Amino acid sequence: MATDYTIAIVGSGPAGLSAAARAAQEGKTHILIERAPHLNDTIFKYQKRKHVMAAPEILPRRSDLDFKEESREEVIESWEAGVASAHVNSRLNTEVTSVKGQRGNFEIGLAGGEKLTAEYVVLAIGVQGNLRRLTIPGADLTIPDADRPFVQYQLDDPDEYQGEEIVVIGTGDAGIENALGLSVNNNVSVINRTADFPYAKPANAALIQSAINRGDIAAFFNAEPKRIEPSYLVLDMPEGETRVKCDRIIARIGALPPRRFVESCGIVFPSDSPTAFPNVSETYESQVPGLYIIGALAGYPLIKQCLNQGYEVVEYILGRNIAPADEPLIQAKLDSQGVSMTVSELVTAVRERLPLYAPLTPLQTRDFLIHCEIRQLNPGDIVFRRNDFTNSLYSILDGQVGIQIHPDRPDQLLALGQGQFFGEIGLIAGRRRTATVVAITPCLLLEADRNTMIRLVRTERDIRRVIDEAAVIRFIRTYLATDANDAILTEIVRTAEHPPEIVEFRPNSPADKEDRETLVREGATDDNAVYLIRKGSVTVSRRIAGKDTVFAYVAAGNLVGEMAMLQNAPRSATVKATVATEAIKIDRGMFQTLLDRSPAMRQSVDAELEARLRERRQQQQIASHAGDLIEFFARQGLGEATDVLLIDESLCVRCDNCEKACAETHHGVSRLNREAGMTYAAIHVPTSCRHCEDPHCMKDCPPDAIHRAPTGEVFIADNCIGCGNCERNCPYGVIQMAEVPAEKPGLLSWLLFGWGSGPGEDKSPEGMAKRSGGKHAVKCDMCKGIEGGPACVRACPTGAAIRVDPEQFLSVVRQGRV
Repeated sequence: MATDYTIAIVGSGPAGLSAAARAAQEGKTHILIERAPHLNDTIFKYQKRKHVMAAPEILPRRSDLDFKEESREEVIESWEAGVASAHVNSRLNTEVTSVKGQRGNFEIGLAGGEKLTAEYVVLAIGVQGNLRRLTIPGADLTIPDADRPFVQYQLDDPDEYQGEEIVVIGTGDAGIENALGLSVNNNVSVINRTADFPYAKPANAALIQSAINRGDIAAFFNAEPKRIEPSYLVLDMPEGETRVKCDRIIARIGALPPRRFVESCGIVFPSDSPTAFPNVSETYESQVPGLYIIGALAGYPLIKQCLNQGYEVVEYILGRNIAPADEPLIQAKLDSQGVSMTVSELVTAVRERLPLYAPLTPLQTRDFLIHCEIRQLNPGDIVFRRNDFTNSLYSILDGQVGIQIHPDRPDQLLALGQGQFFGEIGLIAGRRRTATVVAITPCLLLEADRNTMIRLVRTERDIRRVIDEAAVIRFIRTYLATDANDAILTEIVRTAEHPPEIVEFRPNSPADKEDRETLVREGATDDNAVYLIRKGSVTVSRRIAGKDTVFAYVAAGNLVGEMAMLQNAPRSATVKATVATEAIKIDRGMFQTLLDRSPAMRQSVDAELEARLRERRQQQQIASHAGDLIEFFARQGLGEATDVLLIDESLCVRCDNCEKACAETHHGVSRLNREAGMTYAAIHVPTSCRHCEDPHCMKDCPPDAIHRAPTGEVFIADNCIGCGNCERNCPYGVIQMAEVPAEKPGLLSWLLFGWGSGPGEDKSPEGMAKRSGGKHAVKCDMCKGIEGGPACVRACPTGAAIRVDPEQFLSVVRQGRV
């Protein structure tokens, strides 16, 4: 049957334009249908003068249309010229209402009743027509005087707004660019649910951070919009409820696929998740033969990716078997590890062998793999060690690894095999690895970095659910029932009347009207749930002689509340958050079902209970004379620390060898002030870096000069620009600014004018500080890379100085060490 066109392309964003240009270049009859009155509506909706980035940089461009980093207006002009040059057949102001049929015989219904026919149909309609909207109370408020909504979801021209108080919700690329553009003529605040910018391109993240640092934009981190009142946005923040005054709110919180229309075309989505994308093959073909999906609707939102797909889809329709543009990048990862596998085989293996990533489409999987590493290990190879500070997530594509649960029993391993993953505690909590993991058999592992996983967890609720569910099962096996059957555990967790849920706690502020910090209260006869701390830390206390006495500090990766649950008794202690804390709440009924199903597990749990009771008695004995000390540690913010310098004043002889050794190790500038800091009894916490779990100093560093080493040290690299943000942001006063030269003159400048460092002179930032007026941030780096560890500890003649992990406080006290 004859058709009007060989290829019909619906949507003229980057993907659709590129497909149409390729079809035109190949001389194929085609039509590009766009419902807007102009082509390229995606770019037209960008704010005026927006700088369009050509990310990802490592991906080559494959399209008949030119593309480079330039302004919105220049991109539009360039593509209009390219479309005209290729003689693309386009039809504007035309809305597609239906697509029916299959390869060779498609009927396309248009608004008004007209119908077109085509052999192939390419859907490139994107997601911008279905923007996410706020659902908090007050989101539908209007401004009576201005007769407009208080909240808007699009921004065309920032220059139209002058002298307003504007709040931007959303810190992806669109939100960041809106905030930057508006900040020129307005007072702008951005609301960020996290402490960083995981959804933004690195360049945009750097720009917004610089604007925040300069004071051009106000930022509210770890903030959750709670409700909207006339002229105010109310936020839920770690320090309590915060009201932000504003004249308007601009919410850039993403978009969702136009599911109803896509499903009407015969396409089935893989899940009912509102963020799910339709499944397509590696050649972009949907379940409907001859119906292809490309661009943002396929899960590829970046312009360069969309351009590549537009080119490639036409090549596939014409029967040409070309490799996708990302193929060499992923194949290089396989080749570097000696893995005999093609990229297509790897994509299939990830989707079939790793349930965690099942929600991803094949195209999303390829994009995910660009940001992952492949690791092939031999038996006995170490994946990571206990107390390492790496925080990536590993999935097992093939083979078996063992988790050394008890460091003093390295041969006792919890075995994990194909399809399972590990490392989720380091990923979520940001703390040291809680166990050593070793390859038992030859292994093929997929390693995903923290930022990539955080983005996935926040956008794919099914992936978050799988991680949370696995965490519960992993901890039951680790702490309560080592020999429990995974299948039984999984079944019980999934079928529980009250499934595990994520709950958040945070230290109360004076403004709080409700108790936000208490997980468990002593004496309570509640539901006896147990809490798995997966981020943050808590203290455990009892009421003794009319006073709350702290006797334990519990960091992420541990359970609390299990004693009352196992004994079916009132709560024996109070548990409170020391910092913003996230926990998985596990219902008692679920555990009881588990015990009823497994007599062997009940026996194991009884033994574990007895051991914990003995440990509890020991802790309480210590608390009788050291509870105030532990509480002092918590008040000093050590709940977010990962390594702390302590000085036993009863042993200290005030020789200052610790400071001198620090200075000698770091080019004359000591990173330690022995006398400064707080003291309780004989225990002194000097002014020295705590190497926080979530370092405050990292959050506002424009050149990204502050890093954490795999062994835990937080250090400042040489690309520090001396802005002083880290010094201001550190709540513990442990960062100082040392003067350094603005530039490093060469030998000739030194010979003629005496500028810079001469032969043999110290060229380090601290050393050069003596010869110039610039500045460089310095802080304790725990003598990173120096054999023997921290110089301050090594130089102490009496052993008064020690560095400890906060989790070691109790054991240190128990040994009478402090």
